[in-house]
Amino acid sequence: MNPHLSSRPPSANHTYVRRTVLQLALAGPAAAAVPAALASPARAAVPEAARDSRPFDSRTRWMGKESSAANQWTAYRRSVALPDEPVSALTRIAADTKYWLWVNGTLVVFEGGLKRGPNPDDTYCDEIDLAPYLRSGTNELAVLLWYFGKNGFSHKDSGRAGLLLECVAQTARRTVLVTSGTAWKAAVHPGYGESVSGGQPNYRLAESNVYYDARRGVALDGWTQQGFDDSTWTTATDLGPAGGAPWNALVPRPTPFFRHSGLRTYANQSDLPSGGTGTTPIAAVLPSNLQVTPYLKVDAPAGAVIGIQTDHYKDGGENNVRSTYITTEGVQEFESLGWMSGTSVQYTIPQNVKVLHLGYRESGYDADITGSFTSDDEFLDTLWDKAARTMYLNMRDAYFDCPTRERAQWWGDVVNQLKEGFYTFDTRSHALGRKAIRELAAWHKPDGVLYSPVPAGNWDLELSTQMLASLWGFETFHLYTGDGQTVASVYPQVKAYLNLWSMDSDGLVAHRPGGWDWEDWGTNIDGRLLDNAWYHLALGSALTLAKLSGNTADVSAWQTLRTSIERNFDRVLWNESAQAYRSPGYRGDTDDRGNALAVVAALAPAVRHDAIVEVLRNHTNASPYLEFYVLEALYLMRRPRVAETRMRRRYAQQVADPGYTLWELWTKGGPGTDNHAWNGGPLYALSAYAAGVRPTAPGYRTYEVLPQPGGLTRLSAEIPTVRGRITVNLLREKDRVELSVRTPGEATARIGVPVFGGTDPAVTLRGRVVFSDGTAGTGVPGVRCTGRDADYVYFETDRPGEWKFACTGAGLDTDTDNGGDLALDRPVTSNDSLETGEWSAFRLTNGSTTSTAGDRGYTSSEHLTPDISGSPVWVEIDLGVDRDVSEVVLFPRTDTTTADGLTPGFPVDFTLRTRQSGSTSTVVARAVTSEPNPAGAKRSYAFDRVRARYVRLEVTRLGPPARDEASATYHRLQLAGMEIHDR
Repeated sequence: MNPHLSSRPPSANHTYVRRTVLQLALAGPAAAAVPAALASPARAAVPEAARDSRPFDSRTRWMGKESSAANQWTAYRRSVALPDEPVSALTRIAADTKYWLWVNGTLVVFEGGLKRGPNPDDTYCDEIDLAPYLRSGTNELAVLLWYFGKNGFSHKDSGRAGLLLECVAQTARRTVLVTSGTAWKAAVHPGYGESVSGGQPNYRLAESNVYYDARRGVALDGWTQQGFDDSTWTTATDLGPAGGAPWNALVPRPTPFFRHSGLRTYANQSDLPSGGTGTTPIAAVLPSNLQVTPYLKVDAPAGAVIGIQTDHYKDGGENNVRSTYITTEGVQEFESLGWMSGTSVQYTIPQNVKVLHLGYRESGYDADITGSFTSDDEFLDTLWDKAARTMYLNMRDAYFDCPTRERAQWWGDVVNQLKEGFYTFDTRSHALGRKAIRELAAWHKPDGVLYSPVPAGNWDLELSTQMLASLWGFETFHLYTGDGQTVASVYPQVKAYLNLWSMDSDGLVAHRPGGWDWEDWGTNIDGRLLDNAWYHLALGSALTLAKLSGNTADVSAWQTLRTSIERNFDRVLWNESAQAYRSPGYRGDTDDRGNALAVVAALAPAVRHDAIVEVLRNHTNASPYLEFYVLEALYLMRRPRVAETRMRRRYAQQVADPGYTLWELWTKGGPGTDNHAWNGGPLYALSAYAAGVRPTAPGYRTYEVLPQPGGLTRLSAEIPTVRGRITVNLLREKDRVELSVRTPGEATARIGVPVFGGTDPAVTLRGRVVFSDGTAGTGVPGVRCTGRDADYVYFETDRPGEWKFACTGAGLDTDTDNGGDLALDRPVTSNDSLETGEWSAFRLTNGSTTSTAGDRGYTSSEHLTPDISGSPVWVEIDLGVDRDVSEVVLFPRTDTTTADGLTPGFPVDFTLRTRQSGSTSTVVARAVTSEPNPAGAKRSYAFDRVRARYVRLEVTRLGPPARDEASATYHRLQLAGMEIHDR
């Protein structure tokens, strides 16, 4: 018995453009410092129009049952006679809330409908051509409707379950109109009910737990198939015409139908038991973190209670969604249609139940991961891949923050997701960004306030800097997609919102607390820096949108505000003694977020860049949300090695973690979720800057390929764009660089061949010299040299093709960003390393010289005596090539002390050994015995210069144990960092 299951039908995607009404936002009284020109309402870029230009037939009616309740599942059936096989059968379906559609027993739509709504009042409407599934003669339609019946952070409840369908079937002989209404039979599905025990989903989720009692549901077995006897069902209740309350106007679905697989087997299928295991859950392992609907087939007595949830049921510290299945007697199967997310599905099955099969169906947003990034650095490659998986899991009805606790379209997250998505997915993903923009604008309050998440029925608080970031995100969307109409249409709301802000006496923007005065998780937040950087970015977007929408009279006023920020930001906020941006009166640690955003917003002059780089080296206050912009700032200042070092330092735990996704916070578990797309900054940084592909005109009319490989010697990237695919392949060996770029047509590329400061580089293209002796060569047709600087030789082409450049005379790898530390970011091996995330051998060379939470350094396992001369502990650093070395610096553990206040874990007796490439034996560079305790200070050990690739620290006697050890007899080698120099 299975009430719903079917194999996957042919694709039912139907994409079209949504038009929406965005009412003019009337600006309130202008603040004193806001130019008067902005006090008048902006005109919309396009005239207001009906939500759907095609009216519904007057016979098309909303239908339902006499009453509705939260978490109600209703079955609908109807027979339709057609004189011929239809040529087309365009069908519009609106539902509150979700539906599944079968035609002649075949599942055609899996989880149709989008959560309400496009604005606070209206409802989305799907469209699909049913012609491939209809035939001449009698056809049977079946629809299962799931009514959420409650508000959430991603849905606004209408207060009434309802279904509307209108099909215009065009046959060779005539047109047949099929409408919803009293011609349908309807039954509240008796199998579904409300869970009466266990935890309920937290208040942010509009979805309820799925509860199915097969003993009651047996009456509807096979109801989706042809020939089912529905004679005992009652007629559907007429709930009013299309366009009527409470669903109001119907807005065409702007995104594709969700993709879904057939039933799949679990990764550990062969290990799953054949019978229930009682209260011990059966962990069915998924191949990744997925959006799934779990399935089971069992042979059971009646009344057995089976629980179904994922390992992420408590993700974010709150109850998420789960399912309960009550068995009837005999062989039966069930698929829980409310999707869940996790890395394993946990079935709690009583021992008297025989398990015949467990499986799952994967579903999700219909877009492919067509972007990629690979390099000679496995750490960065893994980080990119985890960010991509995280991105995909946070797309469905909308972009959302996490697929578990909230599923909410927070716009701070969306701004990051847009940038990440343009390097990850094919262009079908753009529809989700377009939907997000239109929804944010359409949900504005009458006074002009914007807020998110939207759509939402139980949230309306403004997060002011997230709203400023969102306006900047509009411009980003335009730049990558070229869709000027969408962003121009929301300009009235942009203008109204920016007019709510005012300027202070310093010529900077005044703080606006909004409904929730939040700028980032964490501490040491210098709000004035963030406010002004975000406001400056939002003003730039307003300038663009004003021009696109024809509101050119507003341009000068926006520019006046923008100029005021530019003139006063550095004057007021730069702290000369701290060599950093710090607001007057701010007392916390220097804020890396604010300094980074000063660069991203182009408010920090180039003369400040070196100092800001040092800020970003030494301060780590940003949460993963704003770490995105720290990385972007480092690349904008052309300091890729520092960016790479910071990624290794901050993302070490997440890369080492066996999970597939990136986290909300820097530590896993607790109040943060395991899957948060705002944390994908490294994906964007590596694709946009390390590979170097970024649009410079809307829709990639012009773009640049300026790779910043930093310490990478090899990288490859594929970038999906609206013009087609761009590929980049770079190889660096000594003074030679090979760069291959594949360009699409109808766009102009500016390509920079990296020269790494080489004084006299020569560049060839397809065997021809195109640059040498400081001047351009004869060139290759379609490509011209446009000049050079210390970093690149530049070329330009507007032709499609693959361009293979070769450069000789590039600068050697001098590691100018490592402060002379030859060990920075180099691989580390050890015969005894405890790898726990915040402790790792690689942390010796990640640039951190102090022990902090999440980045404590290196530790060995415990030893019961300090004398380990019989089995020394060693760590060895690979410098990559033979180099001159003459000093090693050891940085002690600093986050705790011994019981008597000394430094724990510092070596007492040890040797420094070196080894050249190809050699199997080491040479002692220096031996140290009875080393005094360093009392928290670094210790330097000089020796005669030697040529070596490998430098080893080999310890025979350990220092005293830390006070946090489980036993006072546990001795370890513990260091925060290790540097190698040639002095």
